[in-house]
Amino acid sequence: MGTVIRSSEAMCKKMTHFIIPEDHLNIVELGAGDGVITQFIMEKMSYQARLLVFEINPELCDLINKIKDDRVIVINDSAEHLEYYLNLHNITEADIVISAIPFLVLPDDLTRLIINSCKRVLKTDGIFIQMHYIRSIKKLYKSIFGNVQTFFVPVNIPPGYVFKCVKEN
Repeated sequence: MGTVIRSSEAMCKKMTHFIIPEDHLNIVELGAGDGVITQFIMEKMSYQARLLVFEINPELCDLINKIKDDRVIVINDSAEHLEYYLNLHNITEADIVISAIPFLVLPDDLTRLIINSCKRVLKTDGIFIQMHYIRSIKKLYKSIFGNVQTFFVPVNIPPGYVFKCVKEN
């Protein structure tokens, strides 16, 4: 986990703001932690949507597995295997990837591998959402996606940023 305190309601709402409930989406969540953002995602999902939740910590996966919802698939593995699991579940592309992975503590090559994988699995006009506690990492997302919108979320401990990138052709 990137912090010892759960994401605030304000952070969770900003992270899930771009989910359109009427759409039948394939959503991917990376670094789900204890599932606080997962709950907000599920509230906005249609009944036909699917959510693949990635978390590497088995104890946290156990918490998320307590969510009894057929739309949710919990994957206890690294996000670097994202493409394998989408293929395994017959998902050709994702509409939205929502990530709370603390990329700042990962090696740069692994970070780039995961973010590039996210871009590959997104449909054209698909959205990649990432939270961070510093703004300077924006240049990384700009180098991969070419576009980044930044949203400051002051009501969070610590205050943070949400980055929104849209996959273009």
